[in-house]
Amino acid sequence: MDEDLRKLAAQLPDGAVLTDPDLVEGYRRDWAKDPDAGRPLAVVRASCTADVQAVLRWASARRVPVVPRGAGSGLSGGATAVDGGLVLTTERMRRIDVDPVTRTAVVQPGLLNAEVKKAVGEHGLWYPPDPSSFEICSIGGNAATNAGGLCCVKYGVTTDYVLGLEVVLADGTAVRLGGPRLKDSAGLSLTKLFVGSEGTLGIITEVIVRLLPAQPPASTVVASFATVEDATAAILSVTRAMRPAMLEFMDRASIGAVEDALKMGLDRSAHAMLIAQSDSPGADRARETEFIAEAFARHHAPEVFATDDQEEGEAFTAARRFAIPAVERLGTLLLEDVGVPVPSLPDLILGIEEIARRREVLVAVIAHAGDGNTHPLIVHDPLDAAETARANAAFGEIMDLAISLGGTITGEHGVGRLKKAWLPDQVGPDVMELTRRIKTALDPDHLLNPGAVL
Repeated sequence: MDEDLRKLAAQLPDGAVLTDPDLVEGYRRDWAKDPDAGRPLAVVRASCTADVQAVLRWASARRVPVVPRGAGSGLSGGATAVDGGLVLTTERMRRIDVDPVTRTAVVQPGLLNAEVKKAVGEHGLWYPPDPSSFEICSIGGNAATNAGGLCCVKYGVTTDYVLGLEVVLADGTAVRLGGPRLKDSAGLSLTKLFVGSEGTLGIITEVIVRLLPAQPPASTVVASFATVEDATAAILSVTRAMRPAMLEFMDRASIGAVEDALKMGLDRSAHAMLIAQSDSPGADRARETEFIAEAFARHHAPEVFATDDQEEGEAFTAARRFAIPAVERLGTLLLEDVGVPVPSLPDLILGIEEIARRREVLVAVIAHAGDGNTHPLIVHDPLDAAETARANAAFGEIMDLAISLGGTITGEHGVGRLKKAWLPDQVGPDVMELTRRIKTALDPDHLLNPGAVL
């Protein structure tokens, strides 16, 4: 450890600064597995806001870049290390304080989404945002990427539950934004500015989240379809009339991969499967469940399965959550996260199928169909240069397709490093310039997560 790093380590708890190459290696990439990840000077494991301040003051004085990292479960390369920089992980920041009276919780960023759900559940409360990776992703990372999940079609995404933040800026200044208030119109909406900023404007050290009463029991409706066209028509039929608690899509490739892994008896011959839920109170749940089942049947689902049994419903939800690791068993993945307005969902899914055929690559598609957010999973062999080139071409064409349909290159994973080349095509030059001006105002030396987003 060089002298400058020793000075930093002296300001932090014992063991906070890691320089051993074997230990550092585990912090160089997130789940996107960016092959161009750099080699940082060190990894710093912060335990509190004061630690983060000390690190950023040290880094700012020496013009050392800092890459913030949560649980490392990101899928867009947003936590990819850079040469000569620091990786600052908040994994040790794990306190939570729940206030059942105001239905809020103050959460440090290292706590996992599942741990927050469990902690607030002990008070009869619920934190709705639920990424498929909820068991391994952190609240800090969820806030940094504005993560979504399966129930977001009805309940919204992370930003809808963030009431306040504590953020450390590039120069080490800690600011508190918002607070435990359901209504607050004082000043600019800076809290919203930092949610989804991917660690490029500041490092989140505390999140104040709003909570709901415990989720009511849900009924589940599952159906398989012979064509993608029938499935997407059924989706539109449901969403134009109601807002289900969940409405998920799996294509033939993802159904087969999940069935290989879980042996649930899923219909491998189906070209699409929809999983929907209603959690409305009382008789409304039965009416909504019946409506969904009728919509599926009306669009040629040969068999529709409906259940009020919570364990049966959770089994299908778990199958959908397992789709990404199941498909990953087929090869290395390039993970997409494109979304469109729901009426354009059929054009997006069919367009992805055409791109896969033309580029001769396997693309499995899963989707939060109720809000138009799809996850095309491009399977390839990284040792096959020609196949990798076709996969990369498909990756870009899928984003181009989403943009052409009035959609987005990312609904919930973030831009990170993998998608930033397409961001100007979506938002345009004026918004890109405004984004750069905001970045420069808060981080004039561009030390925070350089290479991400911009």
